[in-house]
Amino acid sequence: MITTNVVDVLSKSYDFVIVGGGTAGLALASRLSENPSITVAVLEAGDNTINDPMTSIPTPYARQLGNPKARGTSTINFLMWSLPPAVDVDAFEKLGNPGWNWDEFHRYSRKIEKFHPPTKEVADLFPHTYGGDRGSSGRLQTTLAPHVHTIDAILKETFANRGIKRLDDPYQGNVNGTWNASSTIDPKTWARSSSATAYLVPAQDRPNLTVLTQATVLRIAIAEHRDGDDLIATGVDFVHAGQTYFLGAQKEIVLSAGAVKDPQILEMSGIGRGDILSTIGIEPILELPGVGENLQDHNFVTVAYELDPAANHQTLDSLQNPEGAEVAAQLYAQGKGPLRNGLGFFSYLPLLDTRTPDALELATKIEKEIEDYKNTPGIAPGLREQLDIQLDTLRSKSSPELEFTCLPLLFSTTLKPEAGKTYMSLLAFHVHPLSRGTIHSKSNDPQDDPNIDPRYFEKDSDMDLLVQGIKYIRSIAETEPTKSAYVGKELEPGPKCISDEDIRDGLGTCSMLPREKQGVVDPNLKVYGTKNLRIADLSIVPLQIAAHTQATVYVIGEKASDIILAAHNLV
Repeated sequence: MITTNVVDVLSKSYDFVIVGGGTAGLALASRLSENPSITVAVLEAGDNTINDPMTSIPTPYARQLGNPKARGTSTINFLMWSLPPAVDVDAFEKLGNPGWNWDEFHRYSRKIEKFHPPTKEVADLFPHTYGGDRGSSGRLQTTLAPHVHTIDAILKETFANRGIKRLDDPYQGNVNGTWNASSTIDPKTWARSSSATAYLVPAQDRPNLTVLTQATVLRIAIAEHRDGDDLIATGVDFVHAGQTYFLGAQKEIVLSAGAVKDPQILEMSGIGRGDILSTIGIEPILELPGVGENLQDHNFVTVAYELDPAANHQTLDSLQNPEGAEVAAQLYAQGKGPLRNGLGFFSYLPLLDTRTPDALELATKIEKEIEDYKNTPGIAPGLREQLDIQLDTLRSKSSPELEFTCLPLLFSTTLKPEAGKTYMSLLAFHVHPLSRGTIHSKSNDPQDDPNIDPRYFEKDSDMDLLVQGIKYIRSIAETEPTKSAYVGKELEPGPKCISDEDIRDGLGTCSMLPREKQGVVDPNLKVYGTKNLRIADLSIVPLQIAAHTQATVYVIGEKASDIILAAHNLV
């Protein structure tokens, strides 16, 4: 049952309570409730978006990012279905997690998906490769989306001309090279396949499964205990329609609320770093220093081009105008057209495979920065082990440092597409950053957003790698057949950004970084060297302005308000 009526949940007892109805939470709930003797409740903060065309139609990508009612990564992401390199998964086991290795990971991935080979339409237009060892009976539908084959094909050939190998099957533990990704799209309906459609819909009528939406969990209730005893979780407090309720669990509570909310819920429950809990007025009951630490994220940068109109390439720019959107909607209703699109082209490269003049120098710099980081006084032993693995990976080239992909549209927060013109945006991602951030509660009110300190680019080489990514994209634009096929003028970051320092300024003009790392503002958003000047807009965030724009603006605005009120004792 999927419900917004809290009585439907409170009128029953449950063996398992799952906090969060996203990608992992729904898969877990569905699997547990396959046993009719097990009762399961899921508390989800967002709305029920099943059959909502804003999430079910694949294109345009990620339109719901920033919408607080659209929860669950698999309903709002870019639909890419990819597996990590085997060496990255095996690292989990090396860090002390037996059973978390590539072989197990690969087995589960095949259990999850039901892969559909490309349609004749797609195969005739472009010879996609995908390998044969794919899941065939899983719940999540995957396939190769039918558009945008011309740009993808040209880019693939261009990367090959730069010495980057073509990888036929990126799903066997090696992703280095250039390849085409599958998308989580059901080719029978051309709708997005998500945890909601793949796991929840088939299970929603089970009497032993109840999913309550619009329910925000505040904390975990802990049974009375003596010092030294293992804690027993008895249930959770949650808010629904402005009222606070308690829901008990007979067996277990499973947090599946995501990287931002999980540590906050634990800290609200007295579990985490004692110093942080005491500061915000929460009694520590279990000292777990790792809660909220070791935050890592991918950062990316975009290089956007206006395409040569004579090339007549198919892009998604036509969806920006009402007429083009209407035509696309009519075609989609017939199972045709560009709204069935997913990302296709990808290339993953070790740093040295970029073969740029300064790649070796940068690799040497990264090695030194890792060694210096490892020798930092007070560094956590676990982090030192992580850095050892990152250093081994860098030296062995067994896993990439940079990812490149293409969006067949103008992907920018500062520029708007012009009618009648077409665009291409090439993105470069840094996939193994050295910088580590934190997420911690800022007060004892569980409905206050936590403090998120990602510490992007705290390590200088993280920024250097993205600068390298921009330079490599520009070299691709000057390589055949891309050079002759469609590239017009570069729009972003633009021809004025030439030197490495120019590029850095373009990525984050008022970056929130340490002052000695070319930062402009401090964590309180105050401009260095001033007493009463702060910045609160996208300029403080390097790179992230190309994605999650609306949500990022809201976060910055809200956090800035709290900072300023606290600074003036107005809270």
